[in-house]
Amino acid sequence: MMNLIFSFFNQPAFIVGVIALIGLIVQKKNAGQIISGTSKTIIGFLVFSIGSGAISGALNILGPAFESAFSIQGVIPTNEAVIALVQDKFGTSMALIMAFGFLVNLVLARFTPLKYVFLTGHHILFMAGLLAAILTVIGFEGVSLIAAGALLLGISMVLTPALVQPFYRAVTGNDTVAMGHYNALTYCLAGWLAKKFGDKSRSTEDVKVPEGLSFFRDNVISTAVVMLIIYIATFLLADDAVIDKMSAGQNKLIFAIVTAMQFTAGFVIVLQGVRMMLAEIIPAFKGISEKIVPNAVPALDCPVIFPFAPNAVIIGFLASFVGGVVSFLILPFTGLALIIPGMIPLFFVGAAAGVIANAQGGLRGVLIGCFFNGLILNTLPALLLPLMGSLGYSNSTFGDADFVLNGIVVGNIGKGFGQAGVWALIVVLLVIFFALNLRKKKAPAK
Repeated sequence: MMNLIFSFFNQPAFIVGVIALIGLIVQKKNAGQIISGTSKTIIGFLVFSIGSGAISGALNILGPAFESAFSIQGVIPTNEAVIALVQDKFGTSMALIMAFGFLVNLVLARFTPLKYVFLTGHHILFMAGLLAAILTVIGFEGVSLIAAGALLLGISMVLTPALVQPFYRAVTGNDTVAMGHYNALTYCLAGWLAKKFGDKSRSTEDVKVPEGLSFFRDNVISTAVVMLIIYIATFLLADDAVIDKMSAGQNKLIFAIVTAMQFTAGFVIVLQGVRMMLAEIIPAFKGISEKIVPNAVPALDCPVIFPFAPNAVIIGFLASFVGGVVSFLILPFTGLALIIPGMIPLFFVGAAAGVIANAQGGLRGVLIGCFFNGLILNTLPALLLPLMGSLGYSNSTFGDADFVLNGIVVGNIGKGFGQAGVWALIVVLLVIFFALNLRKKKAPAK
């Protein structure tokens, strides 16, 4: 049973497919429509996942090359590496926290004004693993461990999309989709900074390109050119042995070009998969919205927002990367551990933050907001690292802002006040939800 639960949440395509299936059944669609809608939703998500995997694969090659090229050593924030260790010790607890946390999410969405249903399976898994590890060290076990972990997970699954939604809505123009990605802290910060210091009149998508460089207007070509420059420069500076090991002896220049094009191909596939998935899941979600969780909003992974401003995706990544490098240069003077900029979080989070910042403050907003996005994204893991070391995971830390923030908050409350402090935190959060619901009921109808 535990293996079934874990495997289900470890395959986000199934989660999205089941949600689409339930929505279509509730709408009493015929068998052909149910099979077609469910299948296309799963296939669209898998296409999107294949694209994300291609991008991640290319970035996993760039990371070691970057370390070699610039002779740096330190800790690379990697969610997957930490979870692999956590799973060995707390696999059963993690699976149960995931399952019951999802139920808590549905209950809160059903009975409070925050109607978000978090559907990004791997992030649910990562947060469940983080909570299982931290709560166990605090002293939770058995039923209390599962209950506390599920409540904290379910609350975060509703709360983080709600925090980002005002910025997300400015991009999409509606509330049909929300952000299901645990980086609400930096998304909100990037959006706020962009709004305060940016210039909304000049969008990243309106950047004028000279006639001789008109091919740059095609976001696929502009992405390819930018990534070619990054990969070729990094690979040429990197040690030959490092590149030979990753390329199986291929020529450096050719390997750089192929890897940059792999990244670009992944980007194109992501955009196509997102379009296909949204075309199916939004109509299917109408059934859940009408029957199970009125006005439900699906919270999906961050690349769903990429098609709204493709230029902002690349500019946001580059600005975030610069912020990450600045953080890397500052950290040695702070007494904290040295964190090497993680290419995967800097790209995916930086890209999504870029689209959000562009809607708030245009090109200037993207540059400012995403610089600080990268700065914080690379600094926060250094603050979590001591806590991870005390849990037995030395030289391992999470790469996304909300994992780090939750780890620091729950871990330090547990250290200072024990289990009572964690339960008090949960009670306070539930009271906030109850107050929101009460306020909604008392509000006059529009």
